[in-house]
Amino acid sequence: MNFDIIVIGSGPGGYVAAIRAAQLGFKVAVVERAELGGICLNWGCIPTKALLKSASVFQYFQHASEYGISATEAKADFPAIIKRSREVADAMSKGIQFLLKKNKVEHLKGFGKIKPGKIVEVTDESGKTTDYETAHIILATGARSKELPNLKQDGSKIIGYREAMTLPVQPKSMVVVGSGAIGSEFAYFYHSIGTKVTLIEVLPNIVPVEDEEVSKTLERSFKKAGMKVMTGVSVESVDTRGEGCKVTVKTKKGDEVIDCDIVLSAVGVATNIEGIGLEETGIAVERGKVVVDDFYRTNVAGYYAIGDIVKGPALAHVASHEGIICVEKIAGKQVEPLDYGNIPGCTYTHPEIASVGMTEKAAKDAGYEILVGKFPFTASGKATASGSREGFIKVIFDAKYGEWLGAHMIGENVTEMIAEVVVARKLETTGREIIEAVHPHPTISEAIMEAVAQAYGECIHL
Repeated sequence: MNFDIIVIGSGPGGYVAAIRAAQLGFKVAVVERAELGGICLNWGCIPTKALLKSASVFQYFQHASEYGISATEAKADFPAIIKRSREVADAMSKGIQFLLKKNKVEHLKGFGKIKPGKIVEVTDESGKTTDYETAHIILATGARSKELPNLKQDGSKIIGYREAMTLPVQPKSMVVVGSGAIGSEFAYFYHSIGTKVTLIEVLPNIVPVEDEEVSKTLERSFKKAGMKVMTGVSVESVDTRGEGCKVTVKTKKGDEVIDCDIVLSAVGVATNIEGIGLEETGIAVERGKVVVDDFYRTNVAGYYAIGDIVKGPALAHVASHEGIICVEKIAGKQVEPLDYGNIPGCTYTHPEIASVGMTEKAAKDAGYEILVGKFPFTASGKATASGSREGFIKVIFDAKYGEWLGAHMIGENVTEMIAEVVVARKLETTGREIIEAVHPHPTISEAIMEAVAQAYGECIHL
């Protein structure tokens, strides 16, 4: 037997699973045909945050006078911004290569396909195939940009997130279809550096998985900055025959045509499960996802699946935890299933969004009698001093038992603050304990304590 565990895919699910397995004493290999680190490190989470940081710095320059600073006119150097983003991604990918070597995880470069009998066939760039035997196979093949029938991506005029990170020239105008985290982040980035952006969402609110108050606040912020936001409308067709694109959208008032240079399709992701041997091996698939139990075991012994290809939120930090739980269970350790009700979500627009748990509507629909606390950053000394008064912290508690049902944040640096709520909910912390835990002043994070106090009618600064 060549290996104890072979992981197919080196994204945040795959490489984390491989390294944890190596730490537990297994002989491990990772199959990856592209860059180590997968989509997240190379074409997703990390390079997009580099782009957004450039946009943030540019915005600071444009508002320097508000801080008493005189600065000459700043200009966005689009090729340099893209170059920096790629350099950040390359550095992180090299970091994963170092970590795999450090933990003696072998990299099998090529396309991995599973076979019956716990065999992985790896096809390299030249087309040569090699079979590897193993005791356990973990599928972590991730996902790609989803295509709609009327929004076929051609890579030049109608693009996905990957092309959006490497455009050779900054477009003068762009239509972004889909306002989830990916769509909203790219809409903010391109708008911030001077592209005329129209953001389109078929549902009534942008960032539709978020609490409605958060969604409305981000929409107002985008519109105030000059971005066109259209909700409750659908894209009927895109005509790319001319120099640019003509996007026909269906609104309540009838069809409207929007002219733009580029259309970015951000309508979700599709799982990478084609051609990897699921049918030949007899592994069950349901609605485009591999069926697994609480410990990521498929219906075929010795085969496992984690990350975007299984049911659950398609988030890097979720895939990583699933990978750890999977290999620790293989190692015979006492592990608990992942609590999918306590997964934080972050959107890195300006203002940022962070949330965990139930929205106010979901809590009411579930029959809870609730306490809701809300603390605006206009009342925060640190936010006021920083010039970042937009947004709020909103918390939701069960009135009967004090269970922390959810938290929803929009504002500066809230993605760095949501972990306090995640840990508190994991520890079954009550609102009373949060109020009594001393938070440092002045900080943005003390707004969490203030919001909780407000839910219990004890807020001092409102």
